[in-house]
Amino acid sequence: MVSTSTTPYSNVQMATWLRGLLTIAWADGDFTTEEQTLITELVKEMGFQETDTVLFKAIHPEELVEGLGKDKATAENFLRTAVLVAIADGLYSPSESTILHDFCEALGIKIQALEALEHTLCDPESQILEQAHPHPDLLHPMKDWLDGMAIHDPRLARFICKLVPPQCPFERDVTLFGHKLVHIPPLCKLNPLYEQLVGLRFRALSYLADDCKEDISDYI
Repeated sequence: MVSTSTTPYSNVQMATWLRGLLTIAWADGDFTTEEQTLITELVKEMGFQETDTVLFKAIHPEELVEGLGKDKATAENFLRTAVLVAIADGLYSPSESTILHDFCEALGIKIQALEALEHTLCDPESQILEQAHPHPDLLHPMKDWLDGMAIHDPRLARFICKLVPPQCPFERDVTLFGHKLVHIPPLCKLNPLYEQLVGLRFRALSYLADDCKEDISDYI
């Protein structure tokens, strides 16, 4: 069952929001076939059509401001989701950092917690885990800021449920001749902000089930 709950965001705002997140997702230049499929599903999940080709174009900071509007709460919630997209793979790259700073500057919002996230900067090609996982105390401001996001829009909630999987796809058992040799834990748990990703997904699911009375079985 699909809800008829009203949304606080217009179609223009949601399209702008989606383009901003995709711009972050494409920042590292690695856009696999699997990611293309996921993006197409996310576009449909938010009620748009694949023919809306403008959604698949990177957005400039000035366009972001024009599309989102001047409401600071809306801008800050967009930035929260942008950060989550940036660190979803456990790495925060310089290219992602640059785009986030440009977005913050254009929106006129200064996020102190982003300074802590700078300590996690890592070149994905270097694969230096020590850079990607600093002392946890450094990320407390970022964790508190991300946990402060409330869900009030069904389309955004569905987007989050689709973006953050219920189970890390990298978790698996390595077997040989039918015998398990080793269990590889979910690599996403190496993400220093893993709990924030999971927590946001839980709040999105709860909103859809409790407030919108939607069937969330497809997301579980």
